[in-house]
Amino acid sequence: MILILKYIVPKGFIAITLYPFIFLRSKKLKQNKTLLNHENIHLKQQQELLVVFFYIIYGLEWIYKFFIYKNSYLTYLNLSFEREAYQNEKNSTYLKNRKYFSFIKYF
Repeated sequence: MILILKYIVPKGFIAITLYPFIFLRSKKLKQNKTLLNHENIHLKQQQELLVVFFYIIYGLEWIYKFFIYKNSYLTYLNLSFEREAYQNEKNSTYLKNRKYFSFIKYF
């Protein structure tokens, strides 16, 4: 389900996925197929990891990579979940063909 709640989305971002919702900063973003595909990839990742394990891994990986990059945005871009989503967001058939736990190859 897509909700428009700009106050939920962190500054500097236009969307966030918190299972089972995709929060967008503005209504016009509902037309952005690339963005929605990116966020739907995150929904699939969260489902596979029963939601809670997604956030545990996301948090631990963020801490580990922050010590490497020493920059919040670079850390975010290099998280395995984000790398999978960014590299496949323009592929409209990615989720149909995606194998389970595909994010692992992006670690």
